[in-house]
Amino acid sequence: MNRCPFIHSLLSLAVWCTCSGSLLAFDLTPPDSPVHASLRGTLDAELYVTDSPAPGLLFSDDEAFFNPRATLFLDVNAGTHFFASVQARFDRGFDPGVEEDGSARLDEYFIRWTPMDSPVVNIQAGKFATAFGNWVPRHLSWDNPFINAPVPYENVIGMTDLAAPLTRAAFLNRKNLADKKREWLVPIWGPSYAHGASVFGRIEEFDYAFEIKSAALSSRPAAWEASDTEFDEPTFTGRIGWRPNASWNVGTSFSTGAYMQPDRDLLLPRGTERGDFTQDTIGFDVSYARHRFELWGELILSRFEVPRVGDADTLSYYLEAKYKLTESLFLAARWNQQFFDDVGDGQGGSTSWDRDLYRADLAVGYRFNRHVQTKLQYSYGHEGGENANADHLLAAQVTVRF
Repeated sequence: MNRCPFIHSLLSLAVWCTCSGSLLAFDLTPPDSPVHASLRGTLDAELYVTDSPAPGLLFSDDEAFFNPRATLFLDVNAGTHFFASVQARFDRGFDPGVEEDGSARLDEYFIRWTPMDSPVVNIQAGKFATAFGNWVPRHLSWDNPFINAPVPYENVIGMTDLAAPLTRAAFLNRKNLADKKREWLVPIWGPSYAHGASVFGRIEEFDYAFEIKSAALSSRPAAWEASDTEFDEPTFTGRIGWRPNASWNVGTSFSTGAYMQPDRDLLLPRGTERGDFTQDTIGFDVSYARHRFELWGELILSRFEVPRVGDADTLSYYLEAKYKLTESLFLAARWNQQFFDDVGDGQGGSTSWDRDLYRADLAVGYRFNRHVQTKLQYSYGHEGGENANADHLLAAQVTVRF
């Protein structure tokens, strides 16, 4: 992928939009058509500066890493009851740097049926983001006060879906290694765009969503693709939310399903299969918004059943706040922590199966108009032990929305 024309076009469009503020989504159908189609999108330019090994889901070893991204959304409405959407991306991989030479993907495509005139029930099928928690609805660059994700959605842990550990010692030794980001997992890998079907809606002050997906919440993006879609061991996920008033939204989520990949030599113990080893996750989330202030938080407990080891639990949480100083300028702060339970070492003792982590994120953002936004973020995190990730991260992002 030749990145120079893309970068030049991105910067030119950003300057033009900043000056004009008039870029609009493109209508693809006549106004009187019974089917309405529109094209919208975002262009992002990101710069990450950190030491090596990079924290989170940054796949570059460079101290300064540039990550351009173009995202296009095709939305189609057929009357008031049918809706379809496709999200296409052009970037350096779903996670920054995983595809150094660039990639093009369809991250989402789904069709939705709303049988009634009210949003009481909606039925959806295709490839789409998970209903778990409250971060995913704001994970896109324009809506996210930060440039990266909270710790539960991007911290790589010593768990893999590619093969079972042969001994307890081999499993516990992973925490002494540098993160193997192409082999290990994240408790919830970003928005988890897996294939499946869902039913969701709102009844008075209650929200609900239930889905069946082809991959677990921890599954890597490669497992979300159509070529790897299998439903012999599906994952079931749901969320129930309560909105007591316009300011508060409280919810609880759950998910259960096999996390190891199909059609691989997983080195499982004799007499077992991949469906015997699941990832079970529960979460509690809360959000509050009043005037210029917004607050979000999640508490997530995830348990992995590990062959030859047993249960491996991890507890993570974050608290996130955003305050608008003016209509254009905002500040954001986020505190993240993750803890790992003890696992027996097979010799009468026990030890934590990965390294506890804390991280503080600070961000400032400015919206020039309805279409151009810029953000600057600094993060400091720490995890003990050998081969730990870098403590410091500085990131900048420019987003153009049309």
